Amino acid sequence: MHKSLLSSPIMKTIAGASLAMTAITFGCKAPTSTETPSAAPAAQPAAPTTIGGSEVIKLQRKATGDGTKPEFLTATILPGRGMNLLQITANIPGKGEIPLFFAPADQFTTGRDDTYGERGFMGGGAFLVPYPNRIRGKVSPDGKTLTTEWHGKTLTLPANFSGKKDGAELHAIHGLILKSQAESLNTETTADGQTQTGVIHAGDFGGHWLSKTDVSFTIALTGGAIDTTITAKNVGDVEEPMAIGWHPYFAIPSGDRTQARLHVPAEKLALVNNYDDVFPTGQLVPVKTYEGGKYDFNAPNGKALEHDFLDDNFSTLHRSDGKVVVGLTDPASNYGMHVVGVSKEIKTVQVYAPIEKQFVAIEEQFNFGDPWGKEWRGMDTGFVTLKPGESTSWHVRLELFTPGK
Repeated sequence: MHKSLLSSPIMKTIAGASLAMTAITFGCKAPTSTETPSAAPAAQPAAPTTIGGSEVIKLQRKATGDGTKPEFLTATILPGRGMNLLQITANIPGKGEIPLFFAPADQFTTGRDDTYGERGFMGGGAFLVPYPNRIRGKVSPDGKTLTTEWHGKTLTLPANFSGKKDGAELHAIHGLILKSQAESLNTETTADGQTQTGVIHAGDFGGHWLSKTDVSFTIALTGGAIDTTITAKNVGDVEEPMAIGWHPYFAIPSGDRTQARLHVPAEKLALVNNYDDVFPTGQLVPVKTYEGGKYDFNAPNGKALEHDFLDDNFSTLHRSDGKVVVGLTDPASNYGMHVVGVSKEIKTVQVYAPIEKQFVAIEEQFNFGDPWGKEWRGMDTGFVTLKPGESTSWHVRLELFTPGK
């Protein structure tokens, strides 16, 4: 037991892939199928061409290799949902073109409350600005907001999440751009793919932040990589805190998570109160010795997930040529993905891998959970301070690889 004591419309190929993956549903509320083996397949609805009030954009390229090496083919972006990278596909030797994200077909039409865009982080790859992860504070009597402090200044944030248990504490989670509209959109065709840019003029994030911010995005698709760079610039007149992260759900193509392997180059694990709240206690323990090395994923070829649940934050990250390289390998599919944190500001990696699901969320982010909580006793928890006119960038690259090569 863990004693810590989580520009074009979508094409039909993407729709079919996402619909096929609905068996990998989020959380503990997976629907039970009533279909019998002999039942005729139901007609599938067409994928929406707009989500969040903006047209869906699909970057794409044609395969150029001979099929013996993996290569990215598409990247589907939602400008009306904070530039969420909804789906990516790739040509994988022996499997053809497959979706690489868990992304339910009904993600934006059904499910939990969506007042602040919570459906955005139920699948795909939502970008998290100006804070990833959880923030605790004093909850208002109506349960809609909470207050917290940064450098003696009060912030009022949406209390938009809680654990599933009765009486679970409301808290803020995953930033303030989940329903933001991107503007100044531009798609450029490059020698080996396409690049999308856009900007969210976030202002004070709906009255929740101290200054005004512009958030700029560049998402570049090539055969060998998908590079995403997010730059947050303080365009206001007072200093503000800033952190950036991502919540991508990487699918396990074989559907066998027990043999999938995870590599996280980290020395420390942040203990949490439980796996329902997932609030940090402020205690960091060495992964090599804690619970017999159960959370040590440092081996070069990773460690099998087996039947272990993860919703954990890893830190004191080892870098290769200045980069944090996390790896997910699915040996049964002869498939591998590197999540490469290029920015030096990336201080922690949150990994969410529920036992009964065939995905792993690998979240490279600036900060620890509950970054302004008293449990940290004044420790630097990864937030950047932006003075007026200053900016900070988060850059993460996805790279495919074939295990053993």
